[in-house]
Amino acid sequence: MRRLRNVKIVATLGPASNDYETIHALSEAGADVFRLNMSHGDHEEIRARHSIIRQIEKDRGHPIAILADLQGPKLRCGVFANGEEELEEGAAFRLDLDKAEGDASRVCLPHKEIFAALEPGSTLLVNDGKIRLRVNECGADFADCTVEVGGTISNRKGVNVPDVVLPLAALSEKDRKDLEFVCQLGVDWLALSFVQRAADVEEARELAKGRAAILSKIEKPSAVASFAEILEASDGIMVARGDLGVELPVQNVPPIQKRLIRACRTAAKPVIVATQMLESMIESPVPTRAEVSDVATAIYEGTDAIMLSAESAAGSYPIEAVTTMNNVAIEVENDTTYREVIEASRRVERNSVADGIVVAAREIAETADIKAICCFTQSGTTALLVARERPQVPILALTPLTGTARRLCLSWGTNCVVTGTVDRFKAAVVSAARAARSEGYASEQDQIVVTAGVPFNIPGTTNILRVAPCEERLLYAADPE
Repeated sequence: MRRLRNVKIVATLGPASNDYETIHALSEAGADVFRLNMSHGDHEEIRARHSIIRQIEKDRGHPIAILADLQGPKLRCGVFANGEEELEEGAAFRLDLDKAEGDASRVCLPHKEIFAALEPGSTLLVNDGKIRLRVNECGADFADCTVEVGGTISNRKGVNVPDVVLPLAALSEKDRKDLEFVCQLGVDWLALSFVQRAADVEEARELAKGRAAILSKIEKPSAVASFAEILEASDGIMVARGDLGVELPVQNVPPIQKRLIRACRTAAKPVIVATQMLESMIESPVPTRAEVSDVATAIYEGTDAIMLSAESAAGSYPIEAVTTMNNVAIEVENDTTYREVIEASRRVERNSVADGIVVAAREIAETADIKAICCFTQSGTTALLVARERPQVPILALTPLTGTARRLCLSWGTNCVVTGTVDRFKAAVVSAARAARSEGYASEQDQIVVTAGVPFNIPGTTNILRVAPCEERLLYAADPE
C-alpha cells in the first residue's frame, strides 16, 4: 500500500460510493482518508459505511482514517406561496419571523439570532451568494433590505451573513447527537462546521473527550480573522473554500488559502484544502485543465491533504476522480520545482529539544544516504514534527496505538505502522529497521534515522536520534545491550 506521493487524499463517501467493492477500489486508487458527511445519510447508513471501511482496513493491513464532518447550523429562509419569486435589483425585500408563506416582498427567516446580530449596512447572501441583500433597517424580528443583486429565490435557500459574528454555537442539537454517535462508533477526526471563534472548538473538544481529533473548517470571515486562536485550539484545519468563497470576494480566497497552509505547517498541524477541486468530474471522466492546476497549486503550497466531495460521493466517476488526484500529486511531487518551493517555504522551528531533533533528522537524512526517517510516537507529536520538515525521504511513523496511526493518515508523508510496545531505545531501533524492510522502504544494506522519546510511552518527549543500519546482524553488533 506504499504511496508514491506524500500529500494525502480525502474521499467523501455517499450514494456513488456506498459498497465494499467501490470503497475498496477508492482505497486502492489512492484514498487515504474517508469522509463521512453527516449532512447526508442517517445513522444506520453512516454505521454501515464505517463498518465497510474498517473491514477494508483489516483486509489491506494498513491504517485508514475516518473523518466525520458535522453539519453545523444551517441558516435557511422559509417557503414561498408560489414556490419561488424573482427579486429585481433595487427592489425592497423584508425578512422576518412571520411563518406565513412568502411572496415577492418578504419571506420568513426563522433564525432570531440573525436579527439580533444584524446592523444597518449588513449584507445578506442567499442561495450561495447568487442574491445579495443590503440591510437598511432592522429589529429583533425583521430586516428591511434592498436587493443589490437580484435573481430567483425559492423555498429554503441557504442564507449567509458574512459581515457579523452570529450568536450561534457551532454545534446544533443535531450536531451534538451526531458527535456522540460517531465518537462511540470510533471515527478518528471530527470536522467542525461554522467555526467562528476558538470557543467553538473547545466546546466540541469537551464533548469528544479525547475520542477523536478536532479539525476546524475555515469557511467564515470571522474564522479567518480569529485564525491564530482557532489553530491553537484545533488538531487540524480544513480550508473550506465553498462557503469562504461565498462570504468573501472570490479573489480573496487564494491568498487566504496560502496563508492558512503555511500557518498550519509552522504549527505542525495537518491542513486539508477542500471544495470544487475536480468539480467537473461529477459528470465527466476527465477534469478541466484549470481544476488540475488548482489541485497542483495546493500541493505546491505544501498542504497535507486534498479533498474530493461530491466527485466521490455522488458523481459518476468516483474512482477516476481519486485516480486523477493521485496522478497529479505524483507528477507534481516529482517536479524539481516542487522541492524548490517546499524548501523555500520552510520555517526552521528550534524552540525545543524536539524541534532540534526533527530538524537534525531531516538534515542528516538529506546529507547522507538515508532511506527513511522512522519515528516512534505515542500521541503522534513526533511524526507531526517530522512531517512539518517536509523531508525528501519517507517518514515511517511507528506507534503501538491504532488510533494514533489512523489519525496520522491525514498528515503529509506519514506512512503509519502499528507496532508492539517498546520500553528501550534499542528495541525501538530494531523494530524500526524491521518495519522499514518489511514495508519496502529499505533493504538490509541501507541505513535509517530513528527518533523517539525516552522514557517511552510519554507523549511529547522526543529527545533522541540515531542513524542505524537495517541489517539485523549489524544492529545487534553495534548495540549489544
